[in-house]
Amino acid sequence: MSSSSTPVTFENPRKVMKKVLSLSQSEGDGATVRRSIGGCELRNVDPFLLLDEFSVSKPAGFPDHPHRGFETVTYMLDGAFTHQDFSGRKGTIRTGDVQWMMAGRGIVHSEMPAADGVQKGLQLWINLASKDKMIEPRYQEIESKDISQAEKDGVAVRIIVGEAFGVRSPVYTRTPTMYMDFTMQPGSQLHQPIPEGWNAFVYIIEGEGVFGKENAVPASAHHCVVLGAGDGLSVWNRSGAPLRFALAAGQPLNEPVVQQGPFVMNSRAQIQQAMEDYYYGRNGFEKASQWSSA
Repeated sequence: MSSSSTPVTFENPRKVMKKVLSLSQSEGDGATVRRSIGGCELRNVDPFLLLDEFSVSKPAGFPDHPHRGFETVTYMLDGAFTHQDFSGRKGTIRTGDVQWMMAGRGIVHSEMPAADGVQKGLQLWINLASKDKMIEPRYQEIESKDISQAEKDGVAVRIIVGEAFGVRSPVYTRTPTMYMDFTMQPGSQLHQPIPEGWNAFVYIIEGEGVFGKENAVPASAHHCVVLGAGDGLSVWNRSGAPLRFALAAGQPLNEPVVQQGPFVMNSRAQIQQAMEDYYYGRNGFEKASQWSSA
């Protein structure tokens, strides 16, 4: 598809406001992540708190750890991960699968490689509104075969949440969100609507592309591209190789964010409460002291 065959239809196209290269760092027990959101250059993109591209081989992983106050979305790019938590829940997600875990008032769980070789994926943390931070935990697990997909003019998309090319995902999110995995063939272009007022970013998994406006400088793999205000995103793949990226957008909560490691609340007092609840095993952490994934 030539770059001139489809006019850009957005009244207010979103431009690139910030571009952050995510560098490898150690996390968990011997695991390696590339952290873009949640690092020193990009604290958060309301309602998104963290984005890690993880790369993990046995025996490394993410052993028993708590969460409170937000959702974790794990999307497997390659390989398999087994998670288990203190409620007795256990499951394995494989290439293309998604686990959407709402930690709510409290979860203690582990996430460990379930296959040989390098396991790769994305983990996105989405904040919960203050009214939802202490609700009961819940999970949605979506197998790869059940993820909505669409294809048009050299662009394929896996729609984890939201709508693209007239196809909508059935996944429910407490915080209004869209999250998609696009693959664009060389020479293709994309014009994807994004709800006005939502914050949005792109994370490039492989290849390079031109984002926002036709004369922009291309962005390449492992860059997080934060988008400005507007009603949609235009992307061009002018390279000779496929471009793959995740697009995420969400309705901002506009609430205070106070974070202490795996706890994200609205005030320092609530963080102190979360730490005490975890330590003393109360308010959702009753099973914490008796449980071990091993």
